[in-house]
Amino acid sequence: MDPPPADAAASQPRGVATRVGVALALLVAVATVLLPTPDGLTPGGKNLVGVFAIALILWVTEGIPIAVTSLLVIVLQWLLQIATPVAAIAGFMTPVFFFVLTMFCIAQVVVDSGLARRLAVALLIRSGNDSRRVVLAFMVGTATVSTIVSDVPAAAVWMSMALPLLARIKAVPGHSAFAKALMIGIPFASFIGGVATPAGSSINILALFQIEQFGKVQVSFLQWMGLGIPMTIVLTPVSWWVLMRCYPPEVPTIGDPEELRQERRAIGGLTTSEKKVLGLLSMMLALWIASSWVRAIDTTMVAMAGAVAMFLPGINLLTWPRAQKSIGWDALMLIGGVTSLGAAAGSTGLAKYLVGALPDMQMWPAAAVIALVSAVTVLIHLPVPINPAIVGVLIPPIALLALGTGQNPALYALPVAFTASCAMLLPLDAVAIITYAKGYYRMTDMLLPGAIISVIWVIVMTVLMVWVAPVLGLL
Repeated sequence: MDPPPADAAASQPRGVATRVGVALALLVAVATVLLPTPDGLTPGGKNLVGVFAIALILWVTEGIPIAVTSLLVIVLQWLLQIATPVAAIAGFMTPVFFFVLTMFCIAQVVVDSGLARRLAVALLIRSGNDSRRVVLAFMVGTATVSTIVSDVPAAAVWMSMALPLLARIKAVPGHSAFAKALMIGIPFASFIGGVATPAGSSINILALFQIEQFGKVQVSFLQWMGLGIPMTIVLTPVSWWVLMRCYPPEVPTIGDPEELRQERRAIGGLTTSEKKVLGLLSMMLALWIASSWVRAIDTTMVAMAGAVAMFLPGINLLTWPRAQKSIGWDALMLIGGVTSLGAAAGSTGLAKYLVGALPDMQMWPAAAVIALVSAVTVLIHLPVPINPAIVGVLIPPIALLALGTGQNPALYALPVAFTASCAMLLPLDAVAIITYAKGYYRMTDMLLPGAIISVIWVIVMTVLMVWVAPVLGLL
């Protein structure tokens, strides 16, 4: 998951990792064929365990391109007689795939129209030139954009505005505490804002799909927001406070506020493109919320219709060549691979088998189960720094566990869905890599604030699921 190397020397560790990844994957493939099938598990389920392991190894090490691994997942399901070709491909091309595709288009028009820049300037003007408030403004802005834009582009947009600021004050990479707080705060805020709405991250939609698939319950757009918005409102300032304690800025003030006021005057009033984007997003959000009551309104269809509208004559917010460049095809293919594996986990009985391997938690208080599930989801980011894969591995057995204990599956599965975004311990996730690659902080610099915020995240998640989820009808 590291960024592409800049030179041949830097590529050597990457090359070693890919070779090791391919070797391990081949070893697992051989073991999958030769090992006997455990009692209680079907041969297809045993083979699927191997495919899961192969996919995770190759995704983490990038032994082969991420998108190619996702295609390999389909081929292996056929070769190892896990699923028919039709079933494997059907599991790949789910509504989640198309929802994520449209969200890349939405992210692009928000940036191209100038809305993101307008929000940034407005927030920075309100923060003045106090360095601590500047960090808060960047985090609030990133979290706000991330509520409707995927985490990666949201972080990338705000980092692009942070870099000139750091250059202007001559912040020294690796030494400036202000730069550390700012460049760590941006991905942290992107993670936090991404859980506010289902549209905030591709893994949210994937999680909702799997909760419905394995738990047989629907979590509405509004129910998700009932948990996600309070989390974002609480965790954003708390995360800023933690970063300020860990890395107090070495400079009290940043820049000249007059420069920002001049830029705001240069931006002027809302452009026609900005008005079109605001109108389109408002309509989509209204329909997404309305889908909580009107089941005929499909959230994926709303997203696709909104994306199509961007290309229509008279609107002209996006061209297809521009859209092709903005779409994260690796992420799309990864989502498809995960959903295909998830479908196979249900059809082969693997998910039910995993439930039987879990400790008996039937007599545990719900709060203890939620806290444990959330904590495990945080820690699993270290060996598996791929959020969709975490959702694909954990939600099927957790949802079935809830059914077996008489609980609403959403009560145990939603903590996985939300906490899958809590990748704050080390910069291994694609969102954190965006700022880490700029060299303003070391990998270990994220660990202390990330660990503190992760603990707080688990506590907030547990409180919301115990006290707010019942009010939202999730019990």
